[in-house]
Amino acid sequence: MRVVFMGTPDFAVPTLAQIVADGHEVAAVYTRAPARAGRGMSLRPSPVHALAELEGLTVYTPATLRSEEAAKVFAGHAADVAVVVAYGLLLPQPILDAPRHGCLNLHGSLLPRWRGAAPIQRAVMAGDAESGVGVMRMEKGLDTGPVALESRLSITEGMTSGELHDALMPLGASLMSRALVALAAGDLAFTPQSEEGVVYAHKITNEEARIDWTRPAKDVASHINGLSPFPGAFFESDLGKGPERVKVLRARTAEGSGEPGTLLDEACTIACGEGAVRLLELRRAGKGGSATGDDFLRGARLGPGSRLV
Repeated sequence: MRVVFMGTPDFAVPTLAQIVADGHEVAAVYTRAPARAGRGMSLRPSPVHALAELEGLTVYTPATLRSEEAAKVFAGHAADVAVVVAYGLLLPQPILDAPRHGCLNLHGSLLPRWRGAAPIQRAVMAGDAESGVGVMRMEKGLDTGPVALESRLSITEGMTSGELHDALMPLGASLMSRALVALAAGDLAFTPQSEEGVVYAHKITNEEARIDWTRPAKDVASHINGLSPFPGAFFESDLGKGPERVKVLRARTAEGSGEPGTLLDEACTIACGEGAVRLLELRRAGKGGSATGDDFLRGARLGPGSRLV
């Protein structure tokens, strides 16, 4: 099939690679424009942009798709279908209508749960037992289109959003590959989403990254794991030079009780509003690497009874 691919981050890369490997004709790749990153703040192309150039594909990086010129260029690709994976720009109706079979979106949740910007992180933060990916036909509403295919994946205890993200990437690439085969054969059927169980995965804000030790231990652990590796849940404590911010990258529930935020033992067990959590991986501000809970305590010179806020 003649495909326009639209995506930006790492999550979209395996799907583009699979489309190329399956022999589809990629008429164009749309991605976000290169952004400044790193210590030198040099312009860095998106992961999708980098792969597209490696494959010799034509790349477009428009700031918007809402102009008549953008719609004319897009229609000129004469695509059978557009495949959209975490692109980052809203698609106006002329773009949605341009491909012969419309636009297919690979979404990182089991719709209608977690429509929106951060479905993978929100699923882990909420303590969901499972997640997955789905292929839907895009329409004007936010992730409201009918769904054709889904693949499910269990969220195991202690799994971080980064690990779930990495597990869903190849699952999504395989699912979209199946969807395009079925679409070409005229066998791709769509089912409208249920009006019940709709939950929105709002964009993660820095304000919600601070750990609230007064919450139940299960919620605290889910919050920590859901924000790992980015932006990273954090607490503050005096580690000898005044208050210092520490990110927690992995945690699990543990036995114990006490005043919320109190360090209970040398295994880095922290009391919560109900129960306790064990901090398994931490990173101090300004430090390059992470440390296990006991290594962190030795370096921070904290002992049972210390308070984390």
